[in-house]
Amino acid sequence: MSAIGTAGINLDLSEEQRSIQETVRDFVDARIVPVAHENDIAHRLDMGVIEGMAELGLLGAPIPEEYAGAGLDFVTEALICEEIERGEAAFRTLISVHVGLNSLSLLKHGSEEQKQRWLVPQATGAKLGCFGLTEPGAGSDVAAMAATAVRRGDVYVLNGQKTWISYASVADHALVFAKTDPAAGHRGVTAFMVELKDTPGVRTADIEHKLGVWAGSTGDLFFDGAEVPVENRIGEEGDGFRIAMYSLDQGRFTVAAGAVGVIRACLEASVRYARERETFGKPIGRYQFVQGMIADMVVMYEQARLLVWSAGHAKNKARETGARTTRETSMAKMVATEYAFKAADLAVQVHGAYGYSAEYPVERYLRNARAPRLYEGTTEIHRMMLAEDALGFRSLDGRK
Repeated sequence: MSAIGTAGINLDLSEEQRSIQETVRDFVDARIVPVAHENDIAHRLDMGVIEGMAELGLLGAPIPEEYAGAGLDFVTEALICEEIERGEAAFRTLISVHVGLNSLSLLKHGSEEQKQRWLVPQATGAKLGCFGLTEPGAGSDVAAMAATAVRRGDVYVLNGQKTWISYASVADHALVFAKTDPAAGHRGVTAFMVELKDTPGVRTADIEHKLGVWAGSTGDLFFDGAEVPVENRIGEEGDGFRIAMYSLDQGRFTVAAGAVGVIRACLEASVRYARERETFGKPIGRYQFVQGMIADMVVMYEQARLLVWSAGHAKNKARETGARTTRETSMAKMVATEYAFKAADLAVQVHGAYGYSAEYPVERYLRNARAPRLYEGTTEIHRMMLAEDALGFRSLDGRK
């Protein structure tokens, strides 16, 4: 992989980064790719793969070693996500919710006791975490959430529903957001860590008949008078919106990095097919129209990867300065996920009728690439954010 430089940033990979990249690539080729089609068709979540990811330290990659993580930087995290989603989107989704949305939020906003209680077992993969923000009537408009948490002595009584929660029925606990002051809008949102498996009043249910990510877990969280101890509150009352926005910055980065893996998978599959498939006595890769589609995928891959790595460098610096990286992660997420869907569509076109069949992986790439354009901020939301930042109507990095 050649070096890329932009804006004074050296994007050469270190020997350690290359070694980790190769290790994860080998893992994906050995453990994920051979059974990806079978697991997808069967709608089966392969827990053995998750155990393997934990053994490699991938479920705590950017978490400091003092909390049982690998202490890796964010560019390396991007490399991991790219390789994992090249094999199967469901497992990169786990990294997004478990590491990006949950663990990194705990690292930033949790108390020391909370980090020892939840972050350490999450970093090792002994426990799985998920993220409960979206509701049936509240997606991009977080302040419209209807879930409530009323304090009664040493507990909060939680009522409401969260939906489209990745790993809802698999995770041990969830970072959940609810209104402690419904009249205060987004300033009335508070964050809690909720134990999902042994808290009375908590129920999970899987969402069936999804368009894609069949090999993953997506579901609903239901809270009916669930009592959550006060010590499970993350931050203070009213801190929830700020915590959620920080969480999304972390999750969006992993989504963007995974989308780069989809583009690469589409490119590699299309190149193989275009060299092997012959019409009129020569490989279809010799035809200009097919070459144009291949060239588009090459450019999309390089552009998306560059934005993701640039955002990774910004996030590495932010660990020292505390600066926000909303602009960088938003741009990378918007571009990479749009390109991933376009690349998958082109890959299907290159494969012709076979691209519409499960005989080749590109139809799975197309189905799986649709959801990232919706979750953790739709493409339209990110366009609005970036435009309003440029216009000076809002600040995505704290400068205005």
